[in-house]
Amino acid sequence: MGKGSAKSWNLLSFLFAIWEINQNPQILPNLTLGYNIYDNYFDARMSSDALVDLLSTGRESVPNYSCGKQSHLLAVLEGADSENSIQISTMTNIYKIPQATYAFVSHVLNDKTQFPLLYRMVPTEETQYPEIIKVLLHFRWVWVGLIVPDTNNGERFMRVMIPLLIRSGICLHPFLRDPQFYNTSMAGVYVAENGDLAANFDILNWVMFPNRSVVRVKFGSLERQEATRQTFSIDQDAIVWPKWLNQSLPHSRCSDSCGPGYVKVATEGEPICCYVCAPCAEGTISTQKDADDCTKCPEDQHPDKNQVQCVPKTITFLSYAEYLGIILASIALFLSLTTISVLGIFIKFLETPIVKANNRDLSYILLVSLLLSFLSSFLFIGRPRKASCLLRQTTFSIIFSLAVSSVLAKTITVVLAFLATKPGNRVRSWLGKSLANSIVISCSSVQVVICTIWLGTFPPFPDSDMHSQATEILLQCNEGSVAMFYTSFSYMGFLAAICFTVAFLARKLPGSFNEAKLITFSMLVFCSVWVSFVPTYLSTKGKYMVAVQVFSILASSAGLLGCIFLPKCYIIVLRPDLNTKEHLMMKTKDGI
Repeated sequence: MGKGSAKSWNLLSFLFAIWEINQNPQILPNLTLGYNIYDNYFDARMSSDALVDLLSTGRESVPNYSCGKQSHLLAVLEGADSENSIQISTMTNIYKIPQATYAFVSHVLNDKTQFPLLYRMVPTEETQYPEIIKVLLHFRWVWVGLIVPDTNNGERFMRVMIPLLIRSGICLHPFLRDPQFYNTSMAGVYVAENGDLAANFDILNWVMFPNRSVVRVKFGSLERQEATRQTFSIDQDAIVWPKWLNQSLPHSRCSDSCGPGYVKVATEGEPICCYVCAPCAEGTISTQKDADDCTKCPEDQHPDKNQVQCVPKTITFLSYAEYLGIILASIALFLSLTTISVLGIFIKFLETPIVKANNRDLSYILLVSLLLSFLSSFLFIGRPRKASCLLRQTTFSIIFSLAVSSVLAKTITVVLAFLATKPGNRVRSWLGKSLANSIVISCSSVQVVICTIWLGTFPPFPDSDMHSQATEILLQCNEGSVAMFYTSFSYMGFLAAICFTVAFLARKLPGSFNEAKLITFSMLVFCSVWVSFVPTYLSTKGKYMVAVQVFSILASSAGLLGCIFLPKCYIIVLRPDLNTKEHLMMKTKDGI
């Protein structure tokens, strides 16, 4: 037989097989197998010497010379590396001697034209590379080093293995060529704990000091050494590793793992597996370790505190069940009852001079419009629905336009009444209910037309705002046509500006016409509230935006009610002595 491995387990297996064959006459009857064993020490010259000796029949190693030695060489069984296998094949082919190899050799030896008598007993080296990758990925060993012999085999191993590692996302520590790699031709992959690949690649220490957290994944002829407790091998499509590996897996990474809620961020100039951990961006989560990307939560969910799972968002709107809704509803109810009380007083004392002097019809219209304004606040509180969304803005706009139109009519009436007292002035002919009613109806009709167009083209509708608040879904009324919304508000502002201007110019009217001062002050409060409303409304979201509008409705309406009617109620109820025609005609500072 040809040369065999010098390792005891290979040698003993070979000897046992020969002994079993020779002892059993049924296997090779009348034949006895013999063998010669050589060790080439992984050296080309030693392989040549051994092969020449094997092919020689005499004492001297001279091919083709037969001198007393009887030998019928059947085959050469070898476990050399690819280079030595080629060298052996070149010589054995001359004598048509079969060559069987049990080493992992290059695919070049598959060429039957060049090597017709070579038989491979194990798969090619390349078939083992994917298996190595599977092992590394299975144990999440992504920070590895390569050690290869300084031979063609080692060069080929790196040329094929390095791209596979990179494509699999495994980072490669600078590799090492070792011409004295245990006097073998094997290459290996080394895995170390926390990226410490046994500083300076001290290979001997890796093996001689197995307490270091280094694992060697090797391929090629299986070896057994005293210091390979931390080695497992790939051999003939089988993976062999010691039992301790299942209980004490080393780490293999140059960075600590990123826990859930964090994402890997590559470090510039470092391998891809060297990274830092950054928290997931707002609105995103990661549920596993070493996540490459964070996942955005669905629109109706948001990340929890640790950004490891998505939880449902809270549905929110201005509700009667919360303090803000209760307070606003209570204020609206109180002001509504107050307005009803004032209206009752004016109706009860409708024949008194102070009620007559203030145009009873306009006072009733204004009081009713203020009452409706307070009640319209309830359309803004509660869960937004189709009906409430359609009515809340349009109802409020028409009612407020009616109220401001009434105030404007009262102001113009006061001014015309003063002018009519002057001798020869023809303004007296304009006075009367028809003028006041015309002002109220015409000014209010414009707002009705605006709201009708609004509802007929792009009306408001219930909507959900998923994005303004990170943890909440804001139920609100979408105003539909924003242009119509602002047109409606602008028209109310236009009426209020005219009313304030007219009242301001008439504020110094004497005595009985001091009504203009009260209207001026009421419109000053009214305009101040709504001028403050605009920036506040635009800077808030959700239920607080609605609360701002409700507060503005209540505050501005209360300003009109308090400034125009409460002084008159005070005189009617508490100072009836001042509720006389003579007092109204007095040009004193105590006038109404």
